[in-house]
Amino acid sequence: MMENSSAAAKAIILCADDFAVHQGASLGIAKLAAMGRLSATSVMVLSKRWPQDAALLKDLPQPIDVGLHLDWTSDFAVASGHGMPLGAAMWKALRGAFDAGAARAVIERQLDAFETHWKAPPDHVDGHQHVQQFTGIREVLLRVLLERYGAQPALLPYLRISRAPPGRVDLKNFVIAAMGAAALVKAATQADLRCSSALLGVYDFSGDEKRYADLMALWLQRAPPNSIVMCHPAQSFEGGDAIGAARLQEFNYLVSDKFGAALNTGDVHLVRGSSWQ
Repeated sequence: MMENSSAAAKAIILCADDFAVHQGASLGIAKLAAMGRLSATSVMVLSKRWPQDAALLKDLPQPIDVGLHLDWTSDFAVASGHGMPLGAAMWKALRGAFDAGAARAVIERQLDAFETHWKAPPDHVDGHQHVQQFTGIREVLLRVLLERYGAQPALLPYLRISRAPPGRVDLKNFVIAAMGAAALVKAATQADLRCSSALLGVYDFSGDEKRYADLMALWLQRAPPNSIVMCHPAQSFEGGDAIGAARLQEFNYLVSDKFGAALNTGDVHLVRGSSWQ
């Protein structure tokens, strides 16, 4: 799907998170997708931009996976009435305090919003700040996905598992995985839902473009088969975006010839989830 098409190339998914978070992100992600520099994106459907920005992902030269970025912790989620800060969501999950009925309503509403404007089920489901694997959310999510799409298994989305490859775990990755990665894998496997093998792309959003380039080279090198590398690009800085500077740096690198060369050097081929065996 990408610069490197050799038969021996390592196949991974490069997924841009936060489509529709603001105009700069949507335009940047759409441009990268048109260039073949991404193979997936995850949508924040609670954003007021989603209904209009969905059109940016139509009629791409090569289609990409378009999935739901399940959201409990953004400003959009707070405005929708169910949201809360990440720390509060983590503590609620650790206490087993998410109400199953309320969680179902939130998940159904976001899937409805996705389908209304995309006119198809999501190719995958992941979560803003990895909420898809929190206790009290993941169990309901799996039930809802099976109920909505299980009669046609080809429509079942694949799931992002937010954990680093073995031997590559730092503190941030450890905390993310500890919030339910293993439990989500076990439950999804029992339900015959496809899962990614690992997630790379986790960092602290600091440093310059060279640091990001160096990190991306490492992620591409370390990514195992059926893994996802996430990114958060935007082609312009938007006021109020806590990681706006990092988004712009990521975009500038991913759109550059340097990134194309890195893919070739790493013998990496960007693919969609449908290619997973």
